[in-house]
Amino acid sequence: MSWKNQSGGPWGSGPRGPWGTGPSSSGPTPPDIEDLIRRSQDRLRHMMPGSMGVKGIILLVALLIAGWLLSGFYRVEPDEQGVVLRFGRFVQLTQPGLNYHLPYPIETVETPKVTRVNRIDIGMRIGEDARRGSPVVRDVPEESLMLTGDENIVDVDFAVFWVISNAENYLFNVQNPEGTIKAVAESAMREVIGRTNIQPILTGARQTIETGVQELMQRTLDEYKAGVRITQLQMQKVDPPAQVIDSFRDVQAARADAERSQNEAQAYANRVIPEARGEASRIDNAAQAYRERTVVEARGQADRFLKIYEQYLTAKDVTRQRMYFETMERVLGPMEKVLIDQGSTATAGAGGTTGVVPFLPLGELGRRPAPPVGAAPQGTQSQGAAR
Repeated sequence: MSWKNQSGGPWGSGPRGPWGTGPSSSGPTPPDIEDLIRRSQDRLRHMMPGSMGVKGIILLVALLIAGWLLSGFYRVEPDEQGVVLRFGRFVQLTQPGLNYHLPYPIETVETPKVTRVNRIDIGMRIGEDARRGSPVVRDVPEESLMLTGDENIVDVDFAVFWVISNAENYLFNVQNPEGTIKAVAESAMREVIGRTNIQPILTGARQTIETGVQELMQRTLDEYKAGVRITQLQMQKVDPPAQVIDSFRDVQAARADAERSQNEAQAYANRVIPEARGEASRIDNAAQAYRERTVVEARGQADRFLKIYEQYLTAKDVTRQRMYFETMERVLGPMEKVLIDQGSTATAGAGGTTGVVPFLPLGELGRRPAPPVGAAPQGTQSQGAAR
């Protein structure tokens, strides 16, 4: 029995409801459910193989098979590598470009990005400020606080950069690669920090620590056969805990002042000590030269005296006279006065002259300095001495 023929509802009580009361409904007529079901059955009946014939069935099967076979084509991007799986087991690796594998469910393909450099932050999280639109760094103390070799606590934030080196190992040997890399990085950093004192960590040992952590991480991941290569490790922040950072900064400033004073003292010592040694060497060399010169001069004078003495023993009068002349020549040679012996007056003539012609050196007057005020000219003194 069709519902649309029942104008009074399922109980035949008229158009106003089962009790025949209430306002009459006014509005759009609801869809006929039986009509919709009948139309759907007719469409399904036309699609059955009985109405298509053998050729239609073959064509439909061929189309289905062709579509299934064509579904095996896939594309690998330049930064990816294809990993073909046959019933979930690894078969081969494919390179970037258009490739083909047996359609699902026989074979499937995974395309991990093997050239993309991935980053994992440890000890911090980089988010975005919704109001300002700028990145915000949030500290994670449970990851960053570490114990040093001298039993101090240091706050270390660092980032690990890695790439996939073996896609097969990356997909099948480790269940959670990123979580494993993060755990290995944190463990390696704690091990290296635990072997180092806090002062080198805060000053100049960052490069050594980064290299040591990277090498330890790579060895551990290679043992896991994770198919990952660590390209770089960067220490972002290395500070004492926030509660004692001011005291640590005061200690660092004092150590810097002490180191600066030591460097200045060492520079002063490096400058003064060579100068003192050079001066001492110069004085020693001068003393050695003076000694050698004095000894040689003394030996020469002694040899000269011995030779003169030998000549004196051979001819005493001649040697004595010669020595007198040489001594007088050496003493009187630089003198400008002329001394006349009184014995020369015996040769004077009848006129009473001494036979010595007075000489006035007029040519040398221009070259000689003027005599002091009140002093007699040299020519007058010479003439007076001659008289």
